[in-house]
Amino acid sequence: MAALYACTKCHQRFPFEALSQGQQLCKECRIAHPVVKCTYCRTEYQQESKTSTICKKCAQNVQLYGTPKPCQYCNIIAAFIGNKCQRCTNSEKKYGPPYSCEQCKQQCAFDRKDDRKKVDGKLLCWLCTLSYKRVLQKTKEQRRHLSSSSRSHQEKEQYNRLSGGSHYNSQKTLSTSSIQNEIPKKKSKFESITTNGDSFSPDLALDSPGTDHFVIIAQLKEEVATLKKMLHQKDQMILEKEKKITELKADFQYQESQMRAKMNQMEKTHKEVTEQLQAKNRELLKQAAALSKSKKSEKSGAITSP
Repeated sequence: MAALYACTKCHQRFPFEALSQGQQLCKECRIAHPVVKCTYCRTEYQQESKTSTICKKCAQNVQLYGTPKPCQYCNIIAAFIGNKCQRCTNSEKKYGPPYSCEQCKQQCAFDRKDDRKKVDGKLLCWLCTLSYKRVLQKTKEQRRHLSSSSRSHQEKEQYNRLSGGSHYNSQKTLSTSSIQNEIPKKKSKFESITTNGDSFSPDLALDSPGTDHFVIIAQLKEEVATLKKMLHQKDQMILEKEKKITELKADFQYQESQMRAKMNQMEKTHKEVTEQLQAKNRELLKQAAALSKSKKSEKSGAITSP
């Protein structure tokens, strides 16, 4: 009797092949609790409910520190304390300042001083490393699927050949003359193919293992071409936005300079008008003082005259 193993979620026992490799989950638990990416830290976690989009660690940090900000290095929205996420903070303490990632060109790749930990000799950030490993895993699965399908095809052909041989033994009524007539026909057909300039090889009729690699390489080339096209479109959008921002900045600076000149002119005009009014006021005060003085002298002269 085959050994049974418990699912880590529902604790029911299943054969080892029925459980997932990583978390040892059964098929029903894998459907009910799929592996998704956290909205904040982008790590994969087992989703407990359909409404939850963040992992447990980020949920605790949200309760303690509030909504996170984008990290100044990797731009992942996971900076709960300060301007850097915990992953970049720990990596900076351990490996020093970050370098430019050779894939996304952001300043968020940390050099571990070990070529074995690099991905194909490239210095990649955490997100690009995960994406690269995911592509490699997908390629391996496709290669395994193609190899298994080609193996089953070869087994089927072998079975057909064996069954065809037994059928041939049961059908011995065929005349040798008809077989001999058929062979020159096939030979002439083969010679006509070779004379037409086509390089025919018997191996091309069978499924060779190299075709798997060609299929995978073609798929990867198509993905790279699509990503390059998307990157070019993104670059064009960024250039257009930068051009628009530059125009808006220039317009803002022009309007600001015009506003400052207008304010300076108004201030100068106001100062001149104030000075004129103050001078006029002083002149009027002098005239009023002179009039009051003359009136007093007239009154004193009128009193002394009798």
